[in-house]
Amino acid sequence: MMTAKLQAFIAQAGTSQRFLHYGIKKTPTLSAEIRFENEKANYGIYRFHLTHAVPDRLIVNSEEVEHYDKEKNVDIINGVLASKFNEATLSPESKSGTEKLLWRLLSGCKVYQFSDSSLSSPMRQASTVESAHYLQSEANNLSSFLYYLRNNYKDTYNRIVDYTKSVTPQFQDFYLEPEGNYIALKWIDNSANDYVFSADQLSDGSIRFIALATLLLQPQETIPNVILIDEPELGLHPYAVDQLIEMIKDASMRAQIIISTQSPALMDGFDLDEITIIEHDGNSTIARKLESSEYAEWLDEYLPSELWNKNVLGGRP
Repeated sequence: MMTAKLQAFIAQAGTSQRFLHYGIKKTPTLSAEIRFENEKANYGIYRFHLTHAVPDRLIVNSEEVEHYDKEKNVDIINGVLASKFNEATLSPESKSGTEKLLWRLLSGCKVYQFSDSSLSSPMRQASTVESAHYLQSEANNLSSFLYYLRNNYKDTYNRIVDYTKSVTPQFQDFYLEPEGNYIALKWIDNSANDYVFSADQLSDGSIRFIALATLLLQPQETIPNVILIDEPELGLHPYAVDQLIEMIKDASMRAQIIISTQSPALMDGFDLDEITIIEHDGNSTIARKLESSEYAEWLDEYLPSELWNKNVLGGRP
């Protein structure tokens, strides 16, 4: 919605009914409220309602924005925005300061999914040099973004190389040389041989780890404000999962990191206060944030994953 591509997204999904619980007869409208808040208790809210429309669309029926600045004791409610219906009204061209602020915050939230590591996956393909200013959602521009980091943030690039070496011992460095307007993801090993390997000569786990390292170790200037990653542990060696935990904690100093996981090993890398259990209660999905104080006696003897397996925390089938 923040890139004016809602209708394209619905069309690619195949049908608007996929987003409506049990279809339009039961759920004719989808409503959401997204709230941003900082440590000073300042907050901004964006509300929207999507409604089914013929032949098979979801239109933006209404949008509202709200902003509260505690320091200035100002409560600004812009109310309902003038709807464009097909796409969101909230955009960088909005005249209101509150609208521009919320657009920037929402645009700074990026969802990443690196599960496709097949030979035809986006992350293994060559990408254009000019697509390098941020890492795309499926690492479509992994090679050009690494090239950009090497040329502009050498220390960051070196850290990515070092982490990759730690989980792929034969890896030495990336070989990133533009061919016309494109850069392919190539690499060299630590032998004396001058042979250059291609991206399809990396294992599934290795290419996923490279994408994760590039995403999580990037500098403050390029990292999104909020990063959401779906099951980052997929296909990784147990040692690589330990390195992944380190990188997530590193990135959390520069951004808010939200991950979904079913990995006990990944869960044990974090405090219970950092974990939220997602469950379905028969009618709706519930997100329940854990608190260490409630499980203090258990934590004296058990790891979080062991409490999960014992169904003390919930989140079990």
